[in-house]
Amino acid sequence: MITKIELDKLVEKYETVGFIKDDPIQFIHKGNNKKESELLGFIASLFAYGNRKVFIKKLEEIFAKSNNDIVGFIKNGDFSSLKGVEYRFSKENDIIPIFEILSKLYNESRGLEELFEYGYNSPRIDKTVVDYFYSNAPKSAGQGFYHMIPNPDNGGAMKRMNMFLRWMIRKGPVDLGIWNFMQPKDLLIPLDVHVARVSREMGLLKRKSNDYRAVLELMQPLREFCPEDPVKYDFAMFAFGIEYKNQIGG
Repeated sequence: MITKIELDKLVEKYETVGFIKDDPIQFIHKGNNKKESELLGFIASLFAYGNRKVFIKKLEEIFAKSNNDIVGFIKNGDFSSLKGVEYRFSKENDIIPIFEILSKLYNESRGLEELFEYGYNSPRIDKTVVDYFYSNAPKSAGQGFYHMIPNPDNGGAMKRMNMFLRWMIRKGPVDLGIWNFMQPKDLLIPLDVHVARVSREMGLLKRKSNDYRAVLELMQPLREFCPEDPVKYDFAMFAFGIEYKNQIGG
């Protein structure tokens, strides 16, 4: 199994500001205040699957419709400009309801921070957040809606929500760390195919499925390496996995 010293060296190599420009985390850094950053980050995290260049271009297209005022755009509630917007499995009848639910949330509360904080004080933060969106989803919402906001009861890794929480809770060269209701020690690793493969090669993960149980298994050695900030190793494994893939032309 890889040692803490070896893994810490990889973190030092990859957790740098240079990581931001090609990653969806770039969008939270474009916010002028906390509410802007959390909205830009949450929406970006929902689209963060598939080819990075493709979904980043799609996000730029969507955010351009807000005229650099994502909070005002959400609160206003007029999402007619999003008609015709599609991304992979998600059509307009999947995407627009997410914006409508966010509009309701921001007009009736402090927004995502309040919702996630309420979830943090519940048995499972992800389930609480998902339940809010599901309870407000229209009947017209299709498969694409539920792909963007997956049900944690299905046992999935909840990679995108864990990634969003990493952005918002950790503070460092890359992560913004503007929410303080929870500590980095409580975060879960955003497990994707790159992180899972590298984790197995490093001897940190044995489970073959990339699911929630694999997340919990992987967190055990990471918490032993760094109890106060175990998810910092996401940079080491994700970036190392991407770099290796590029080197072999995969």
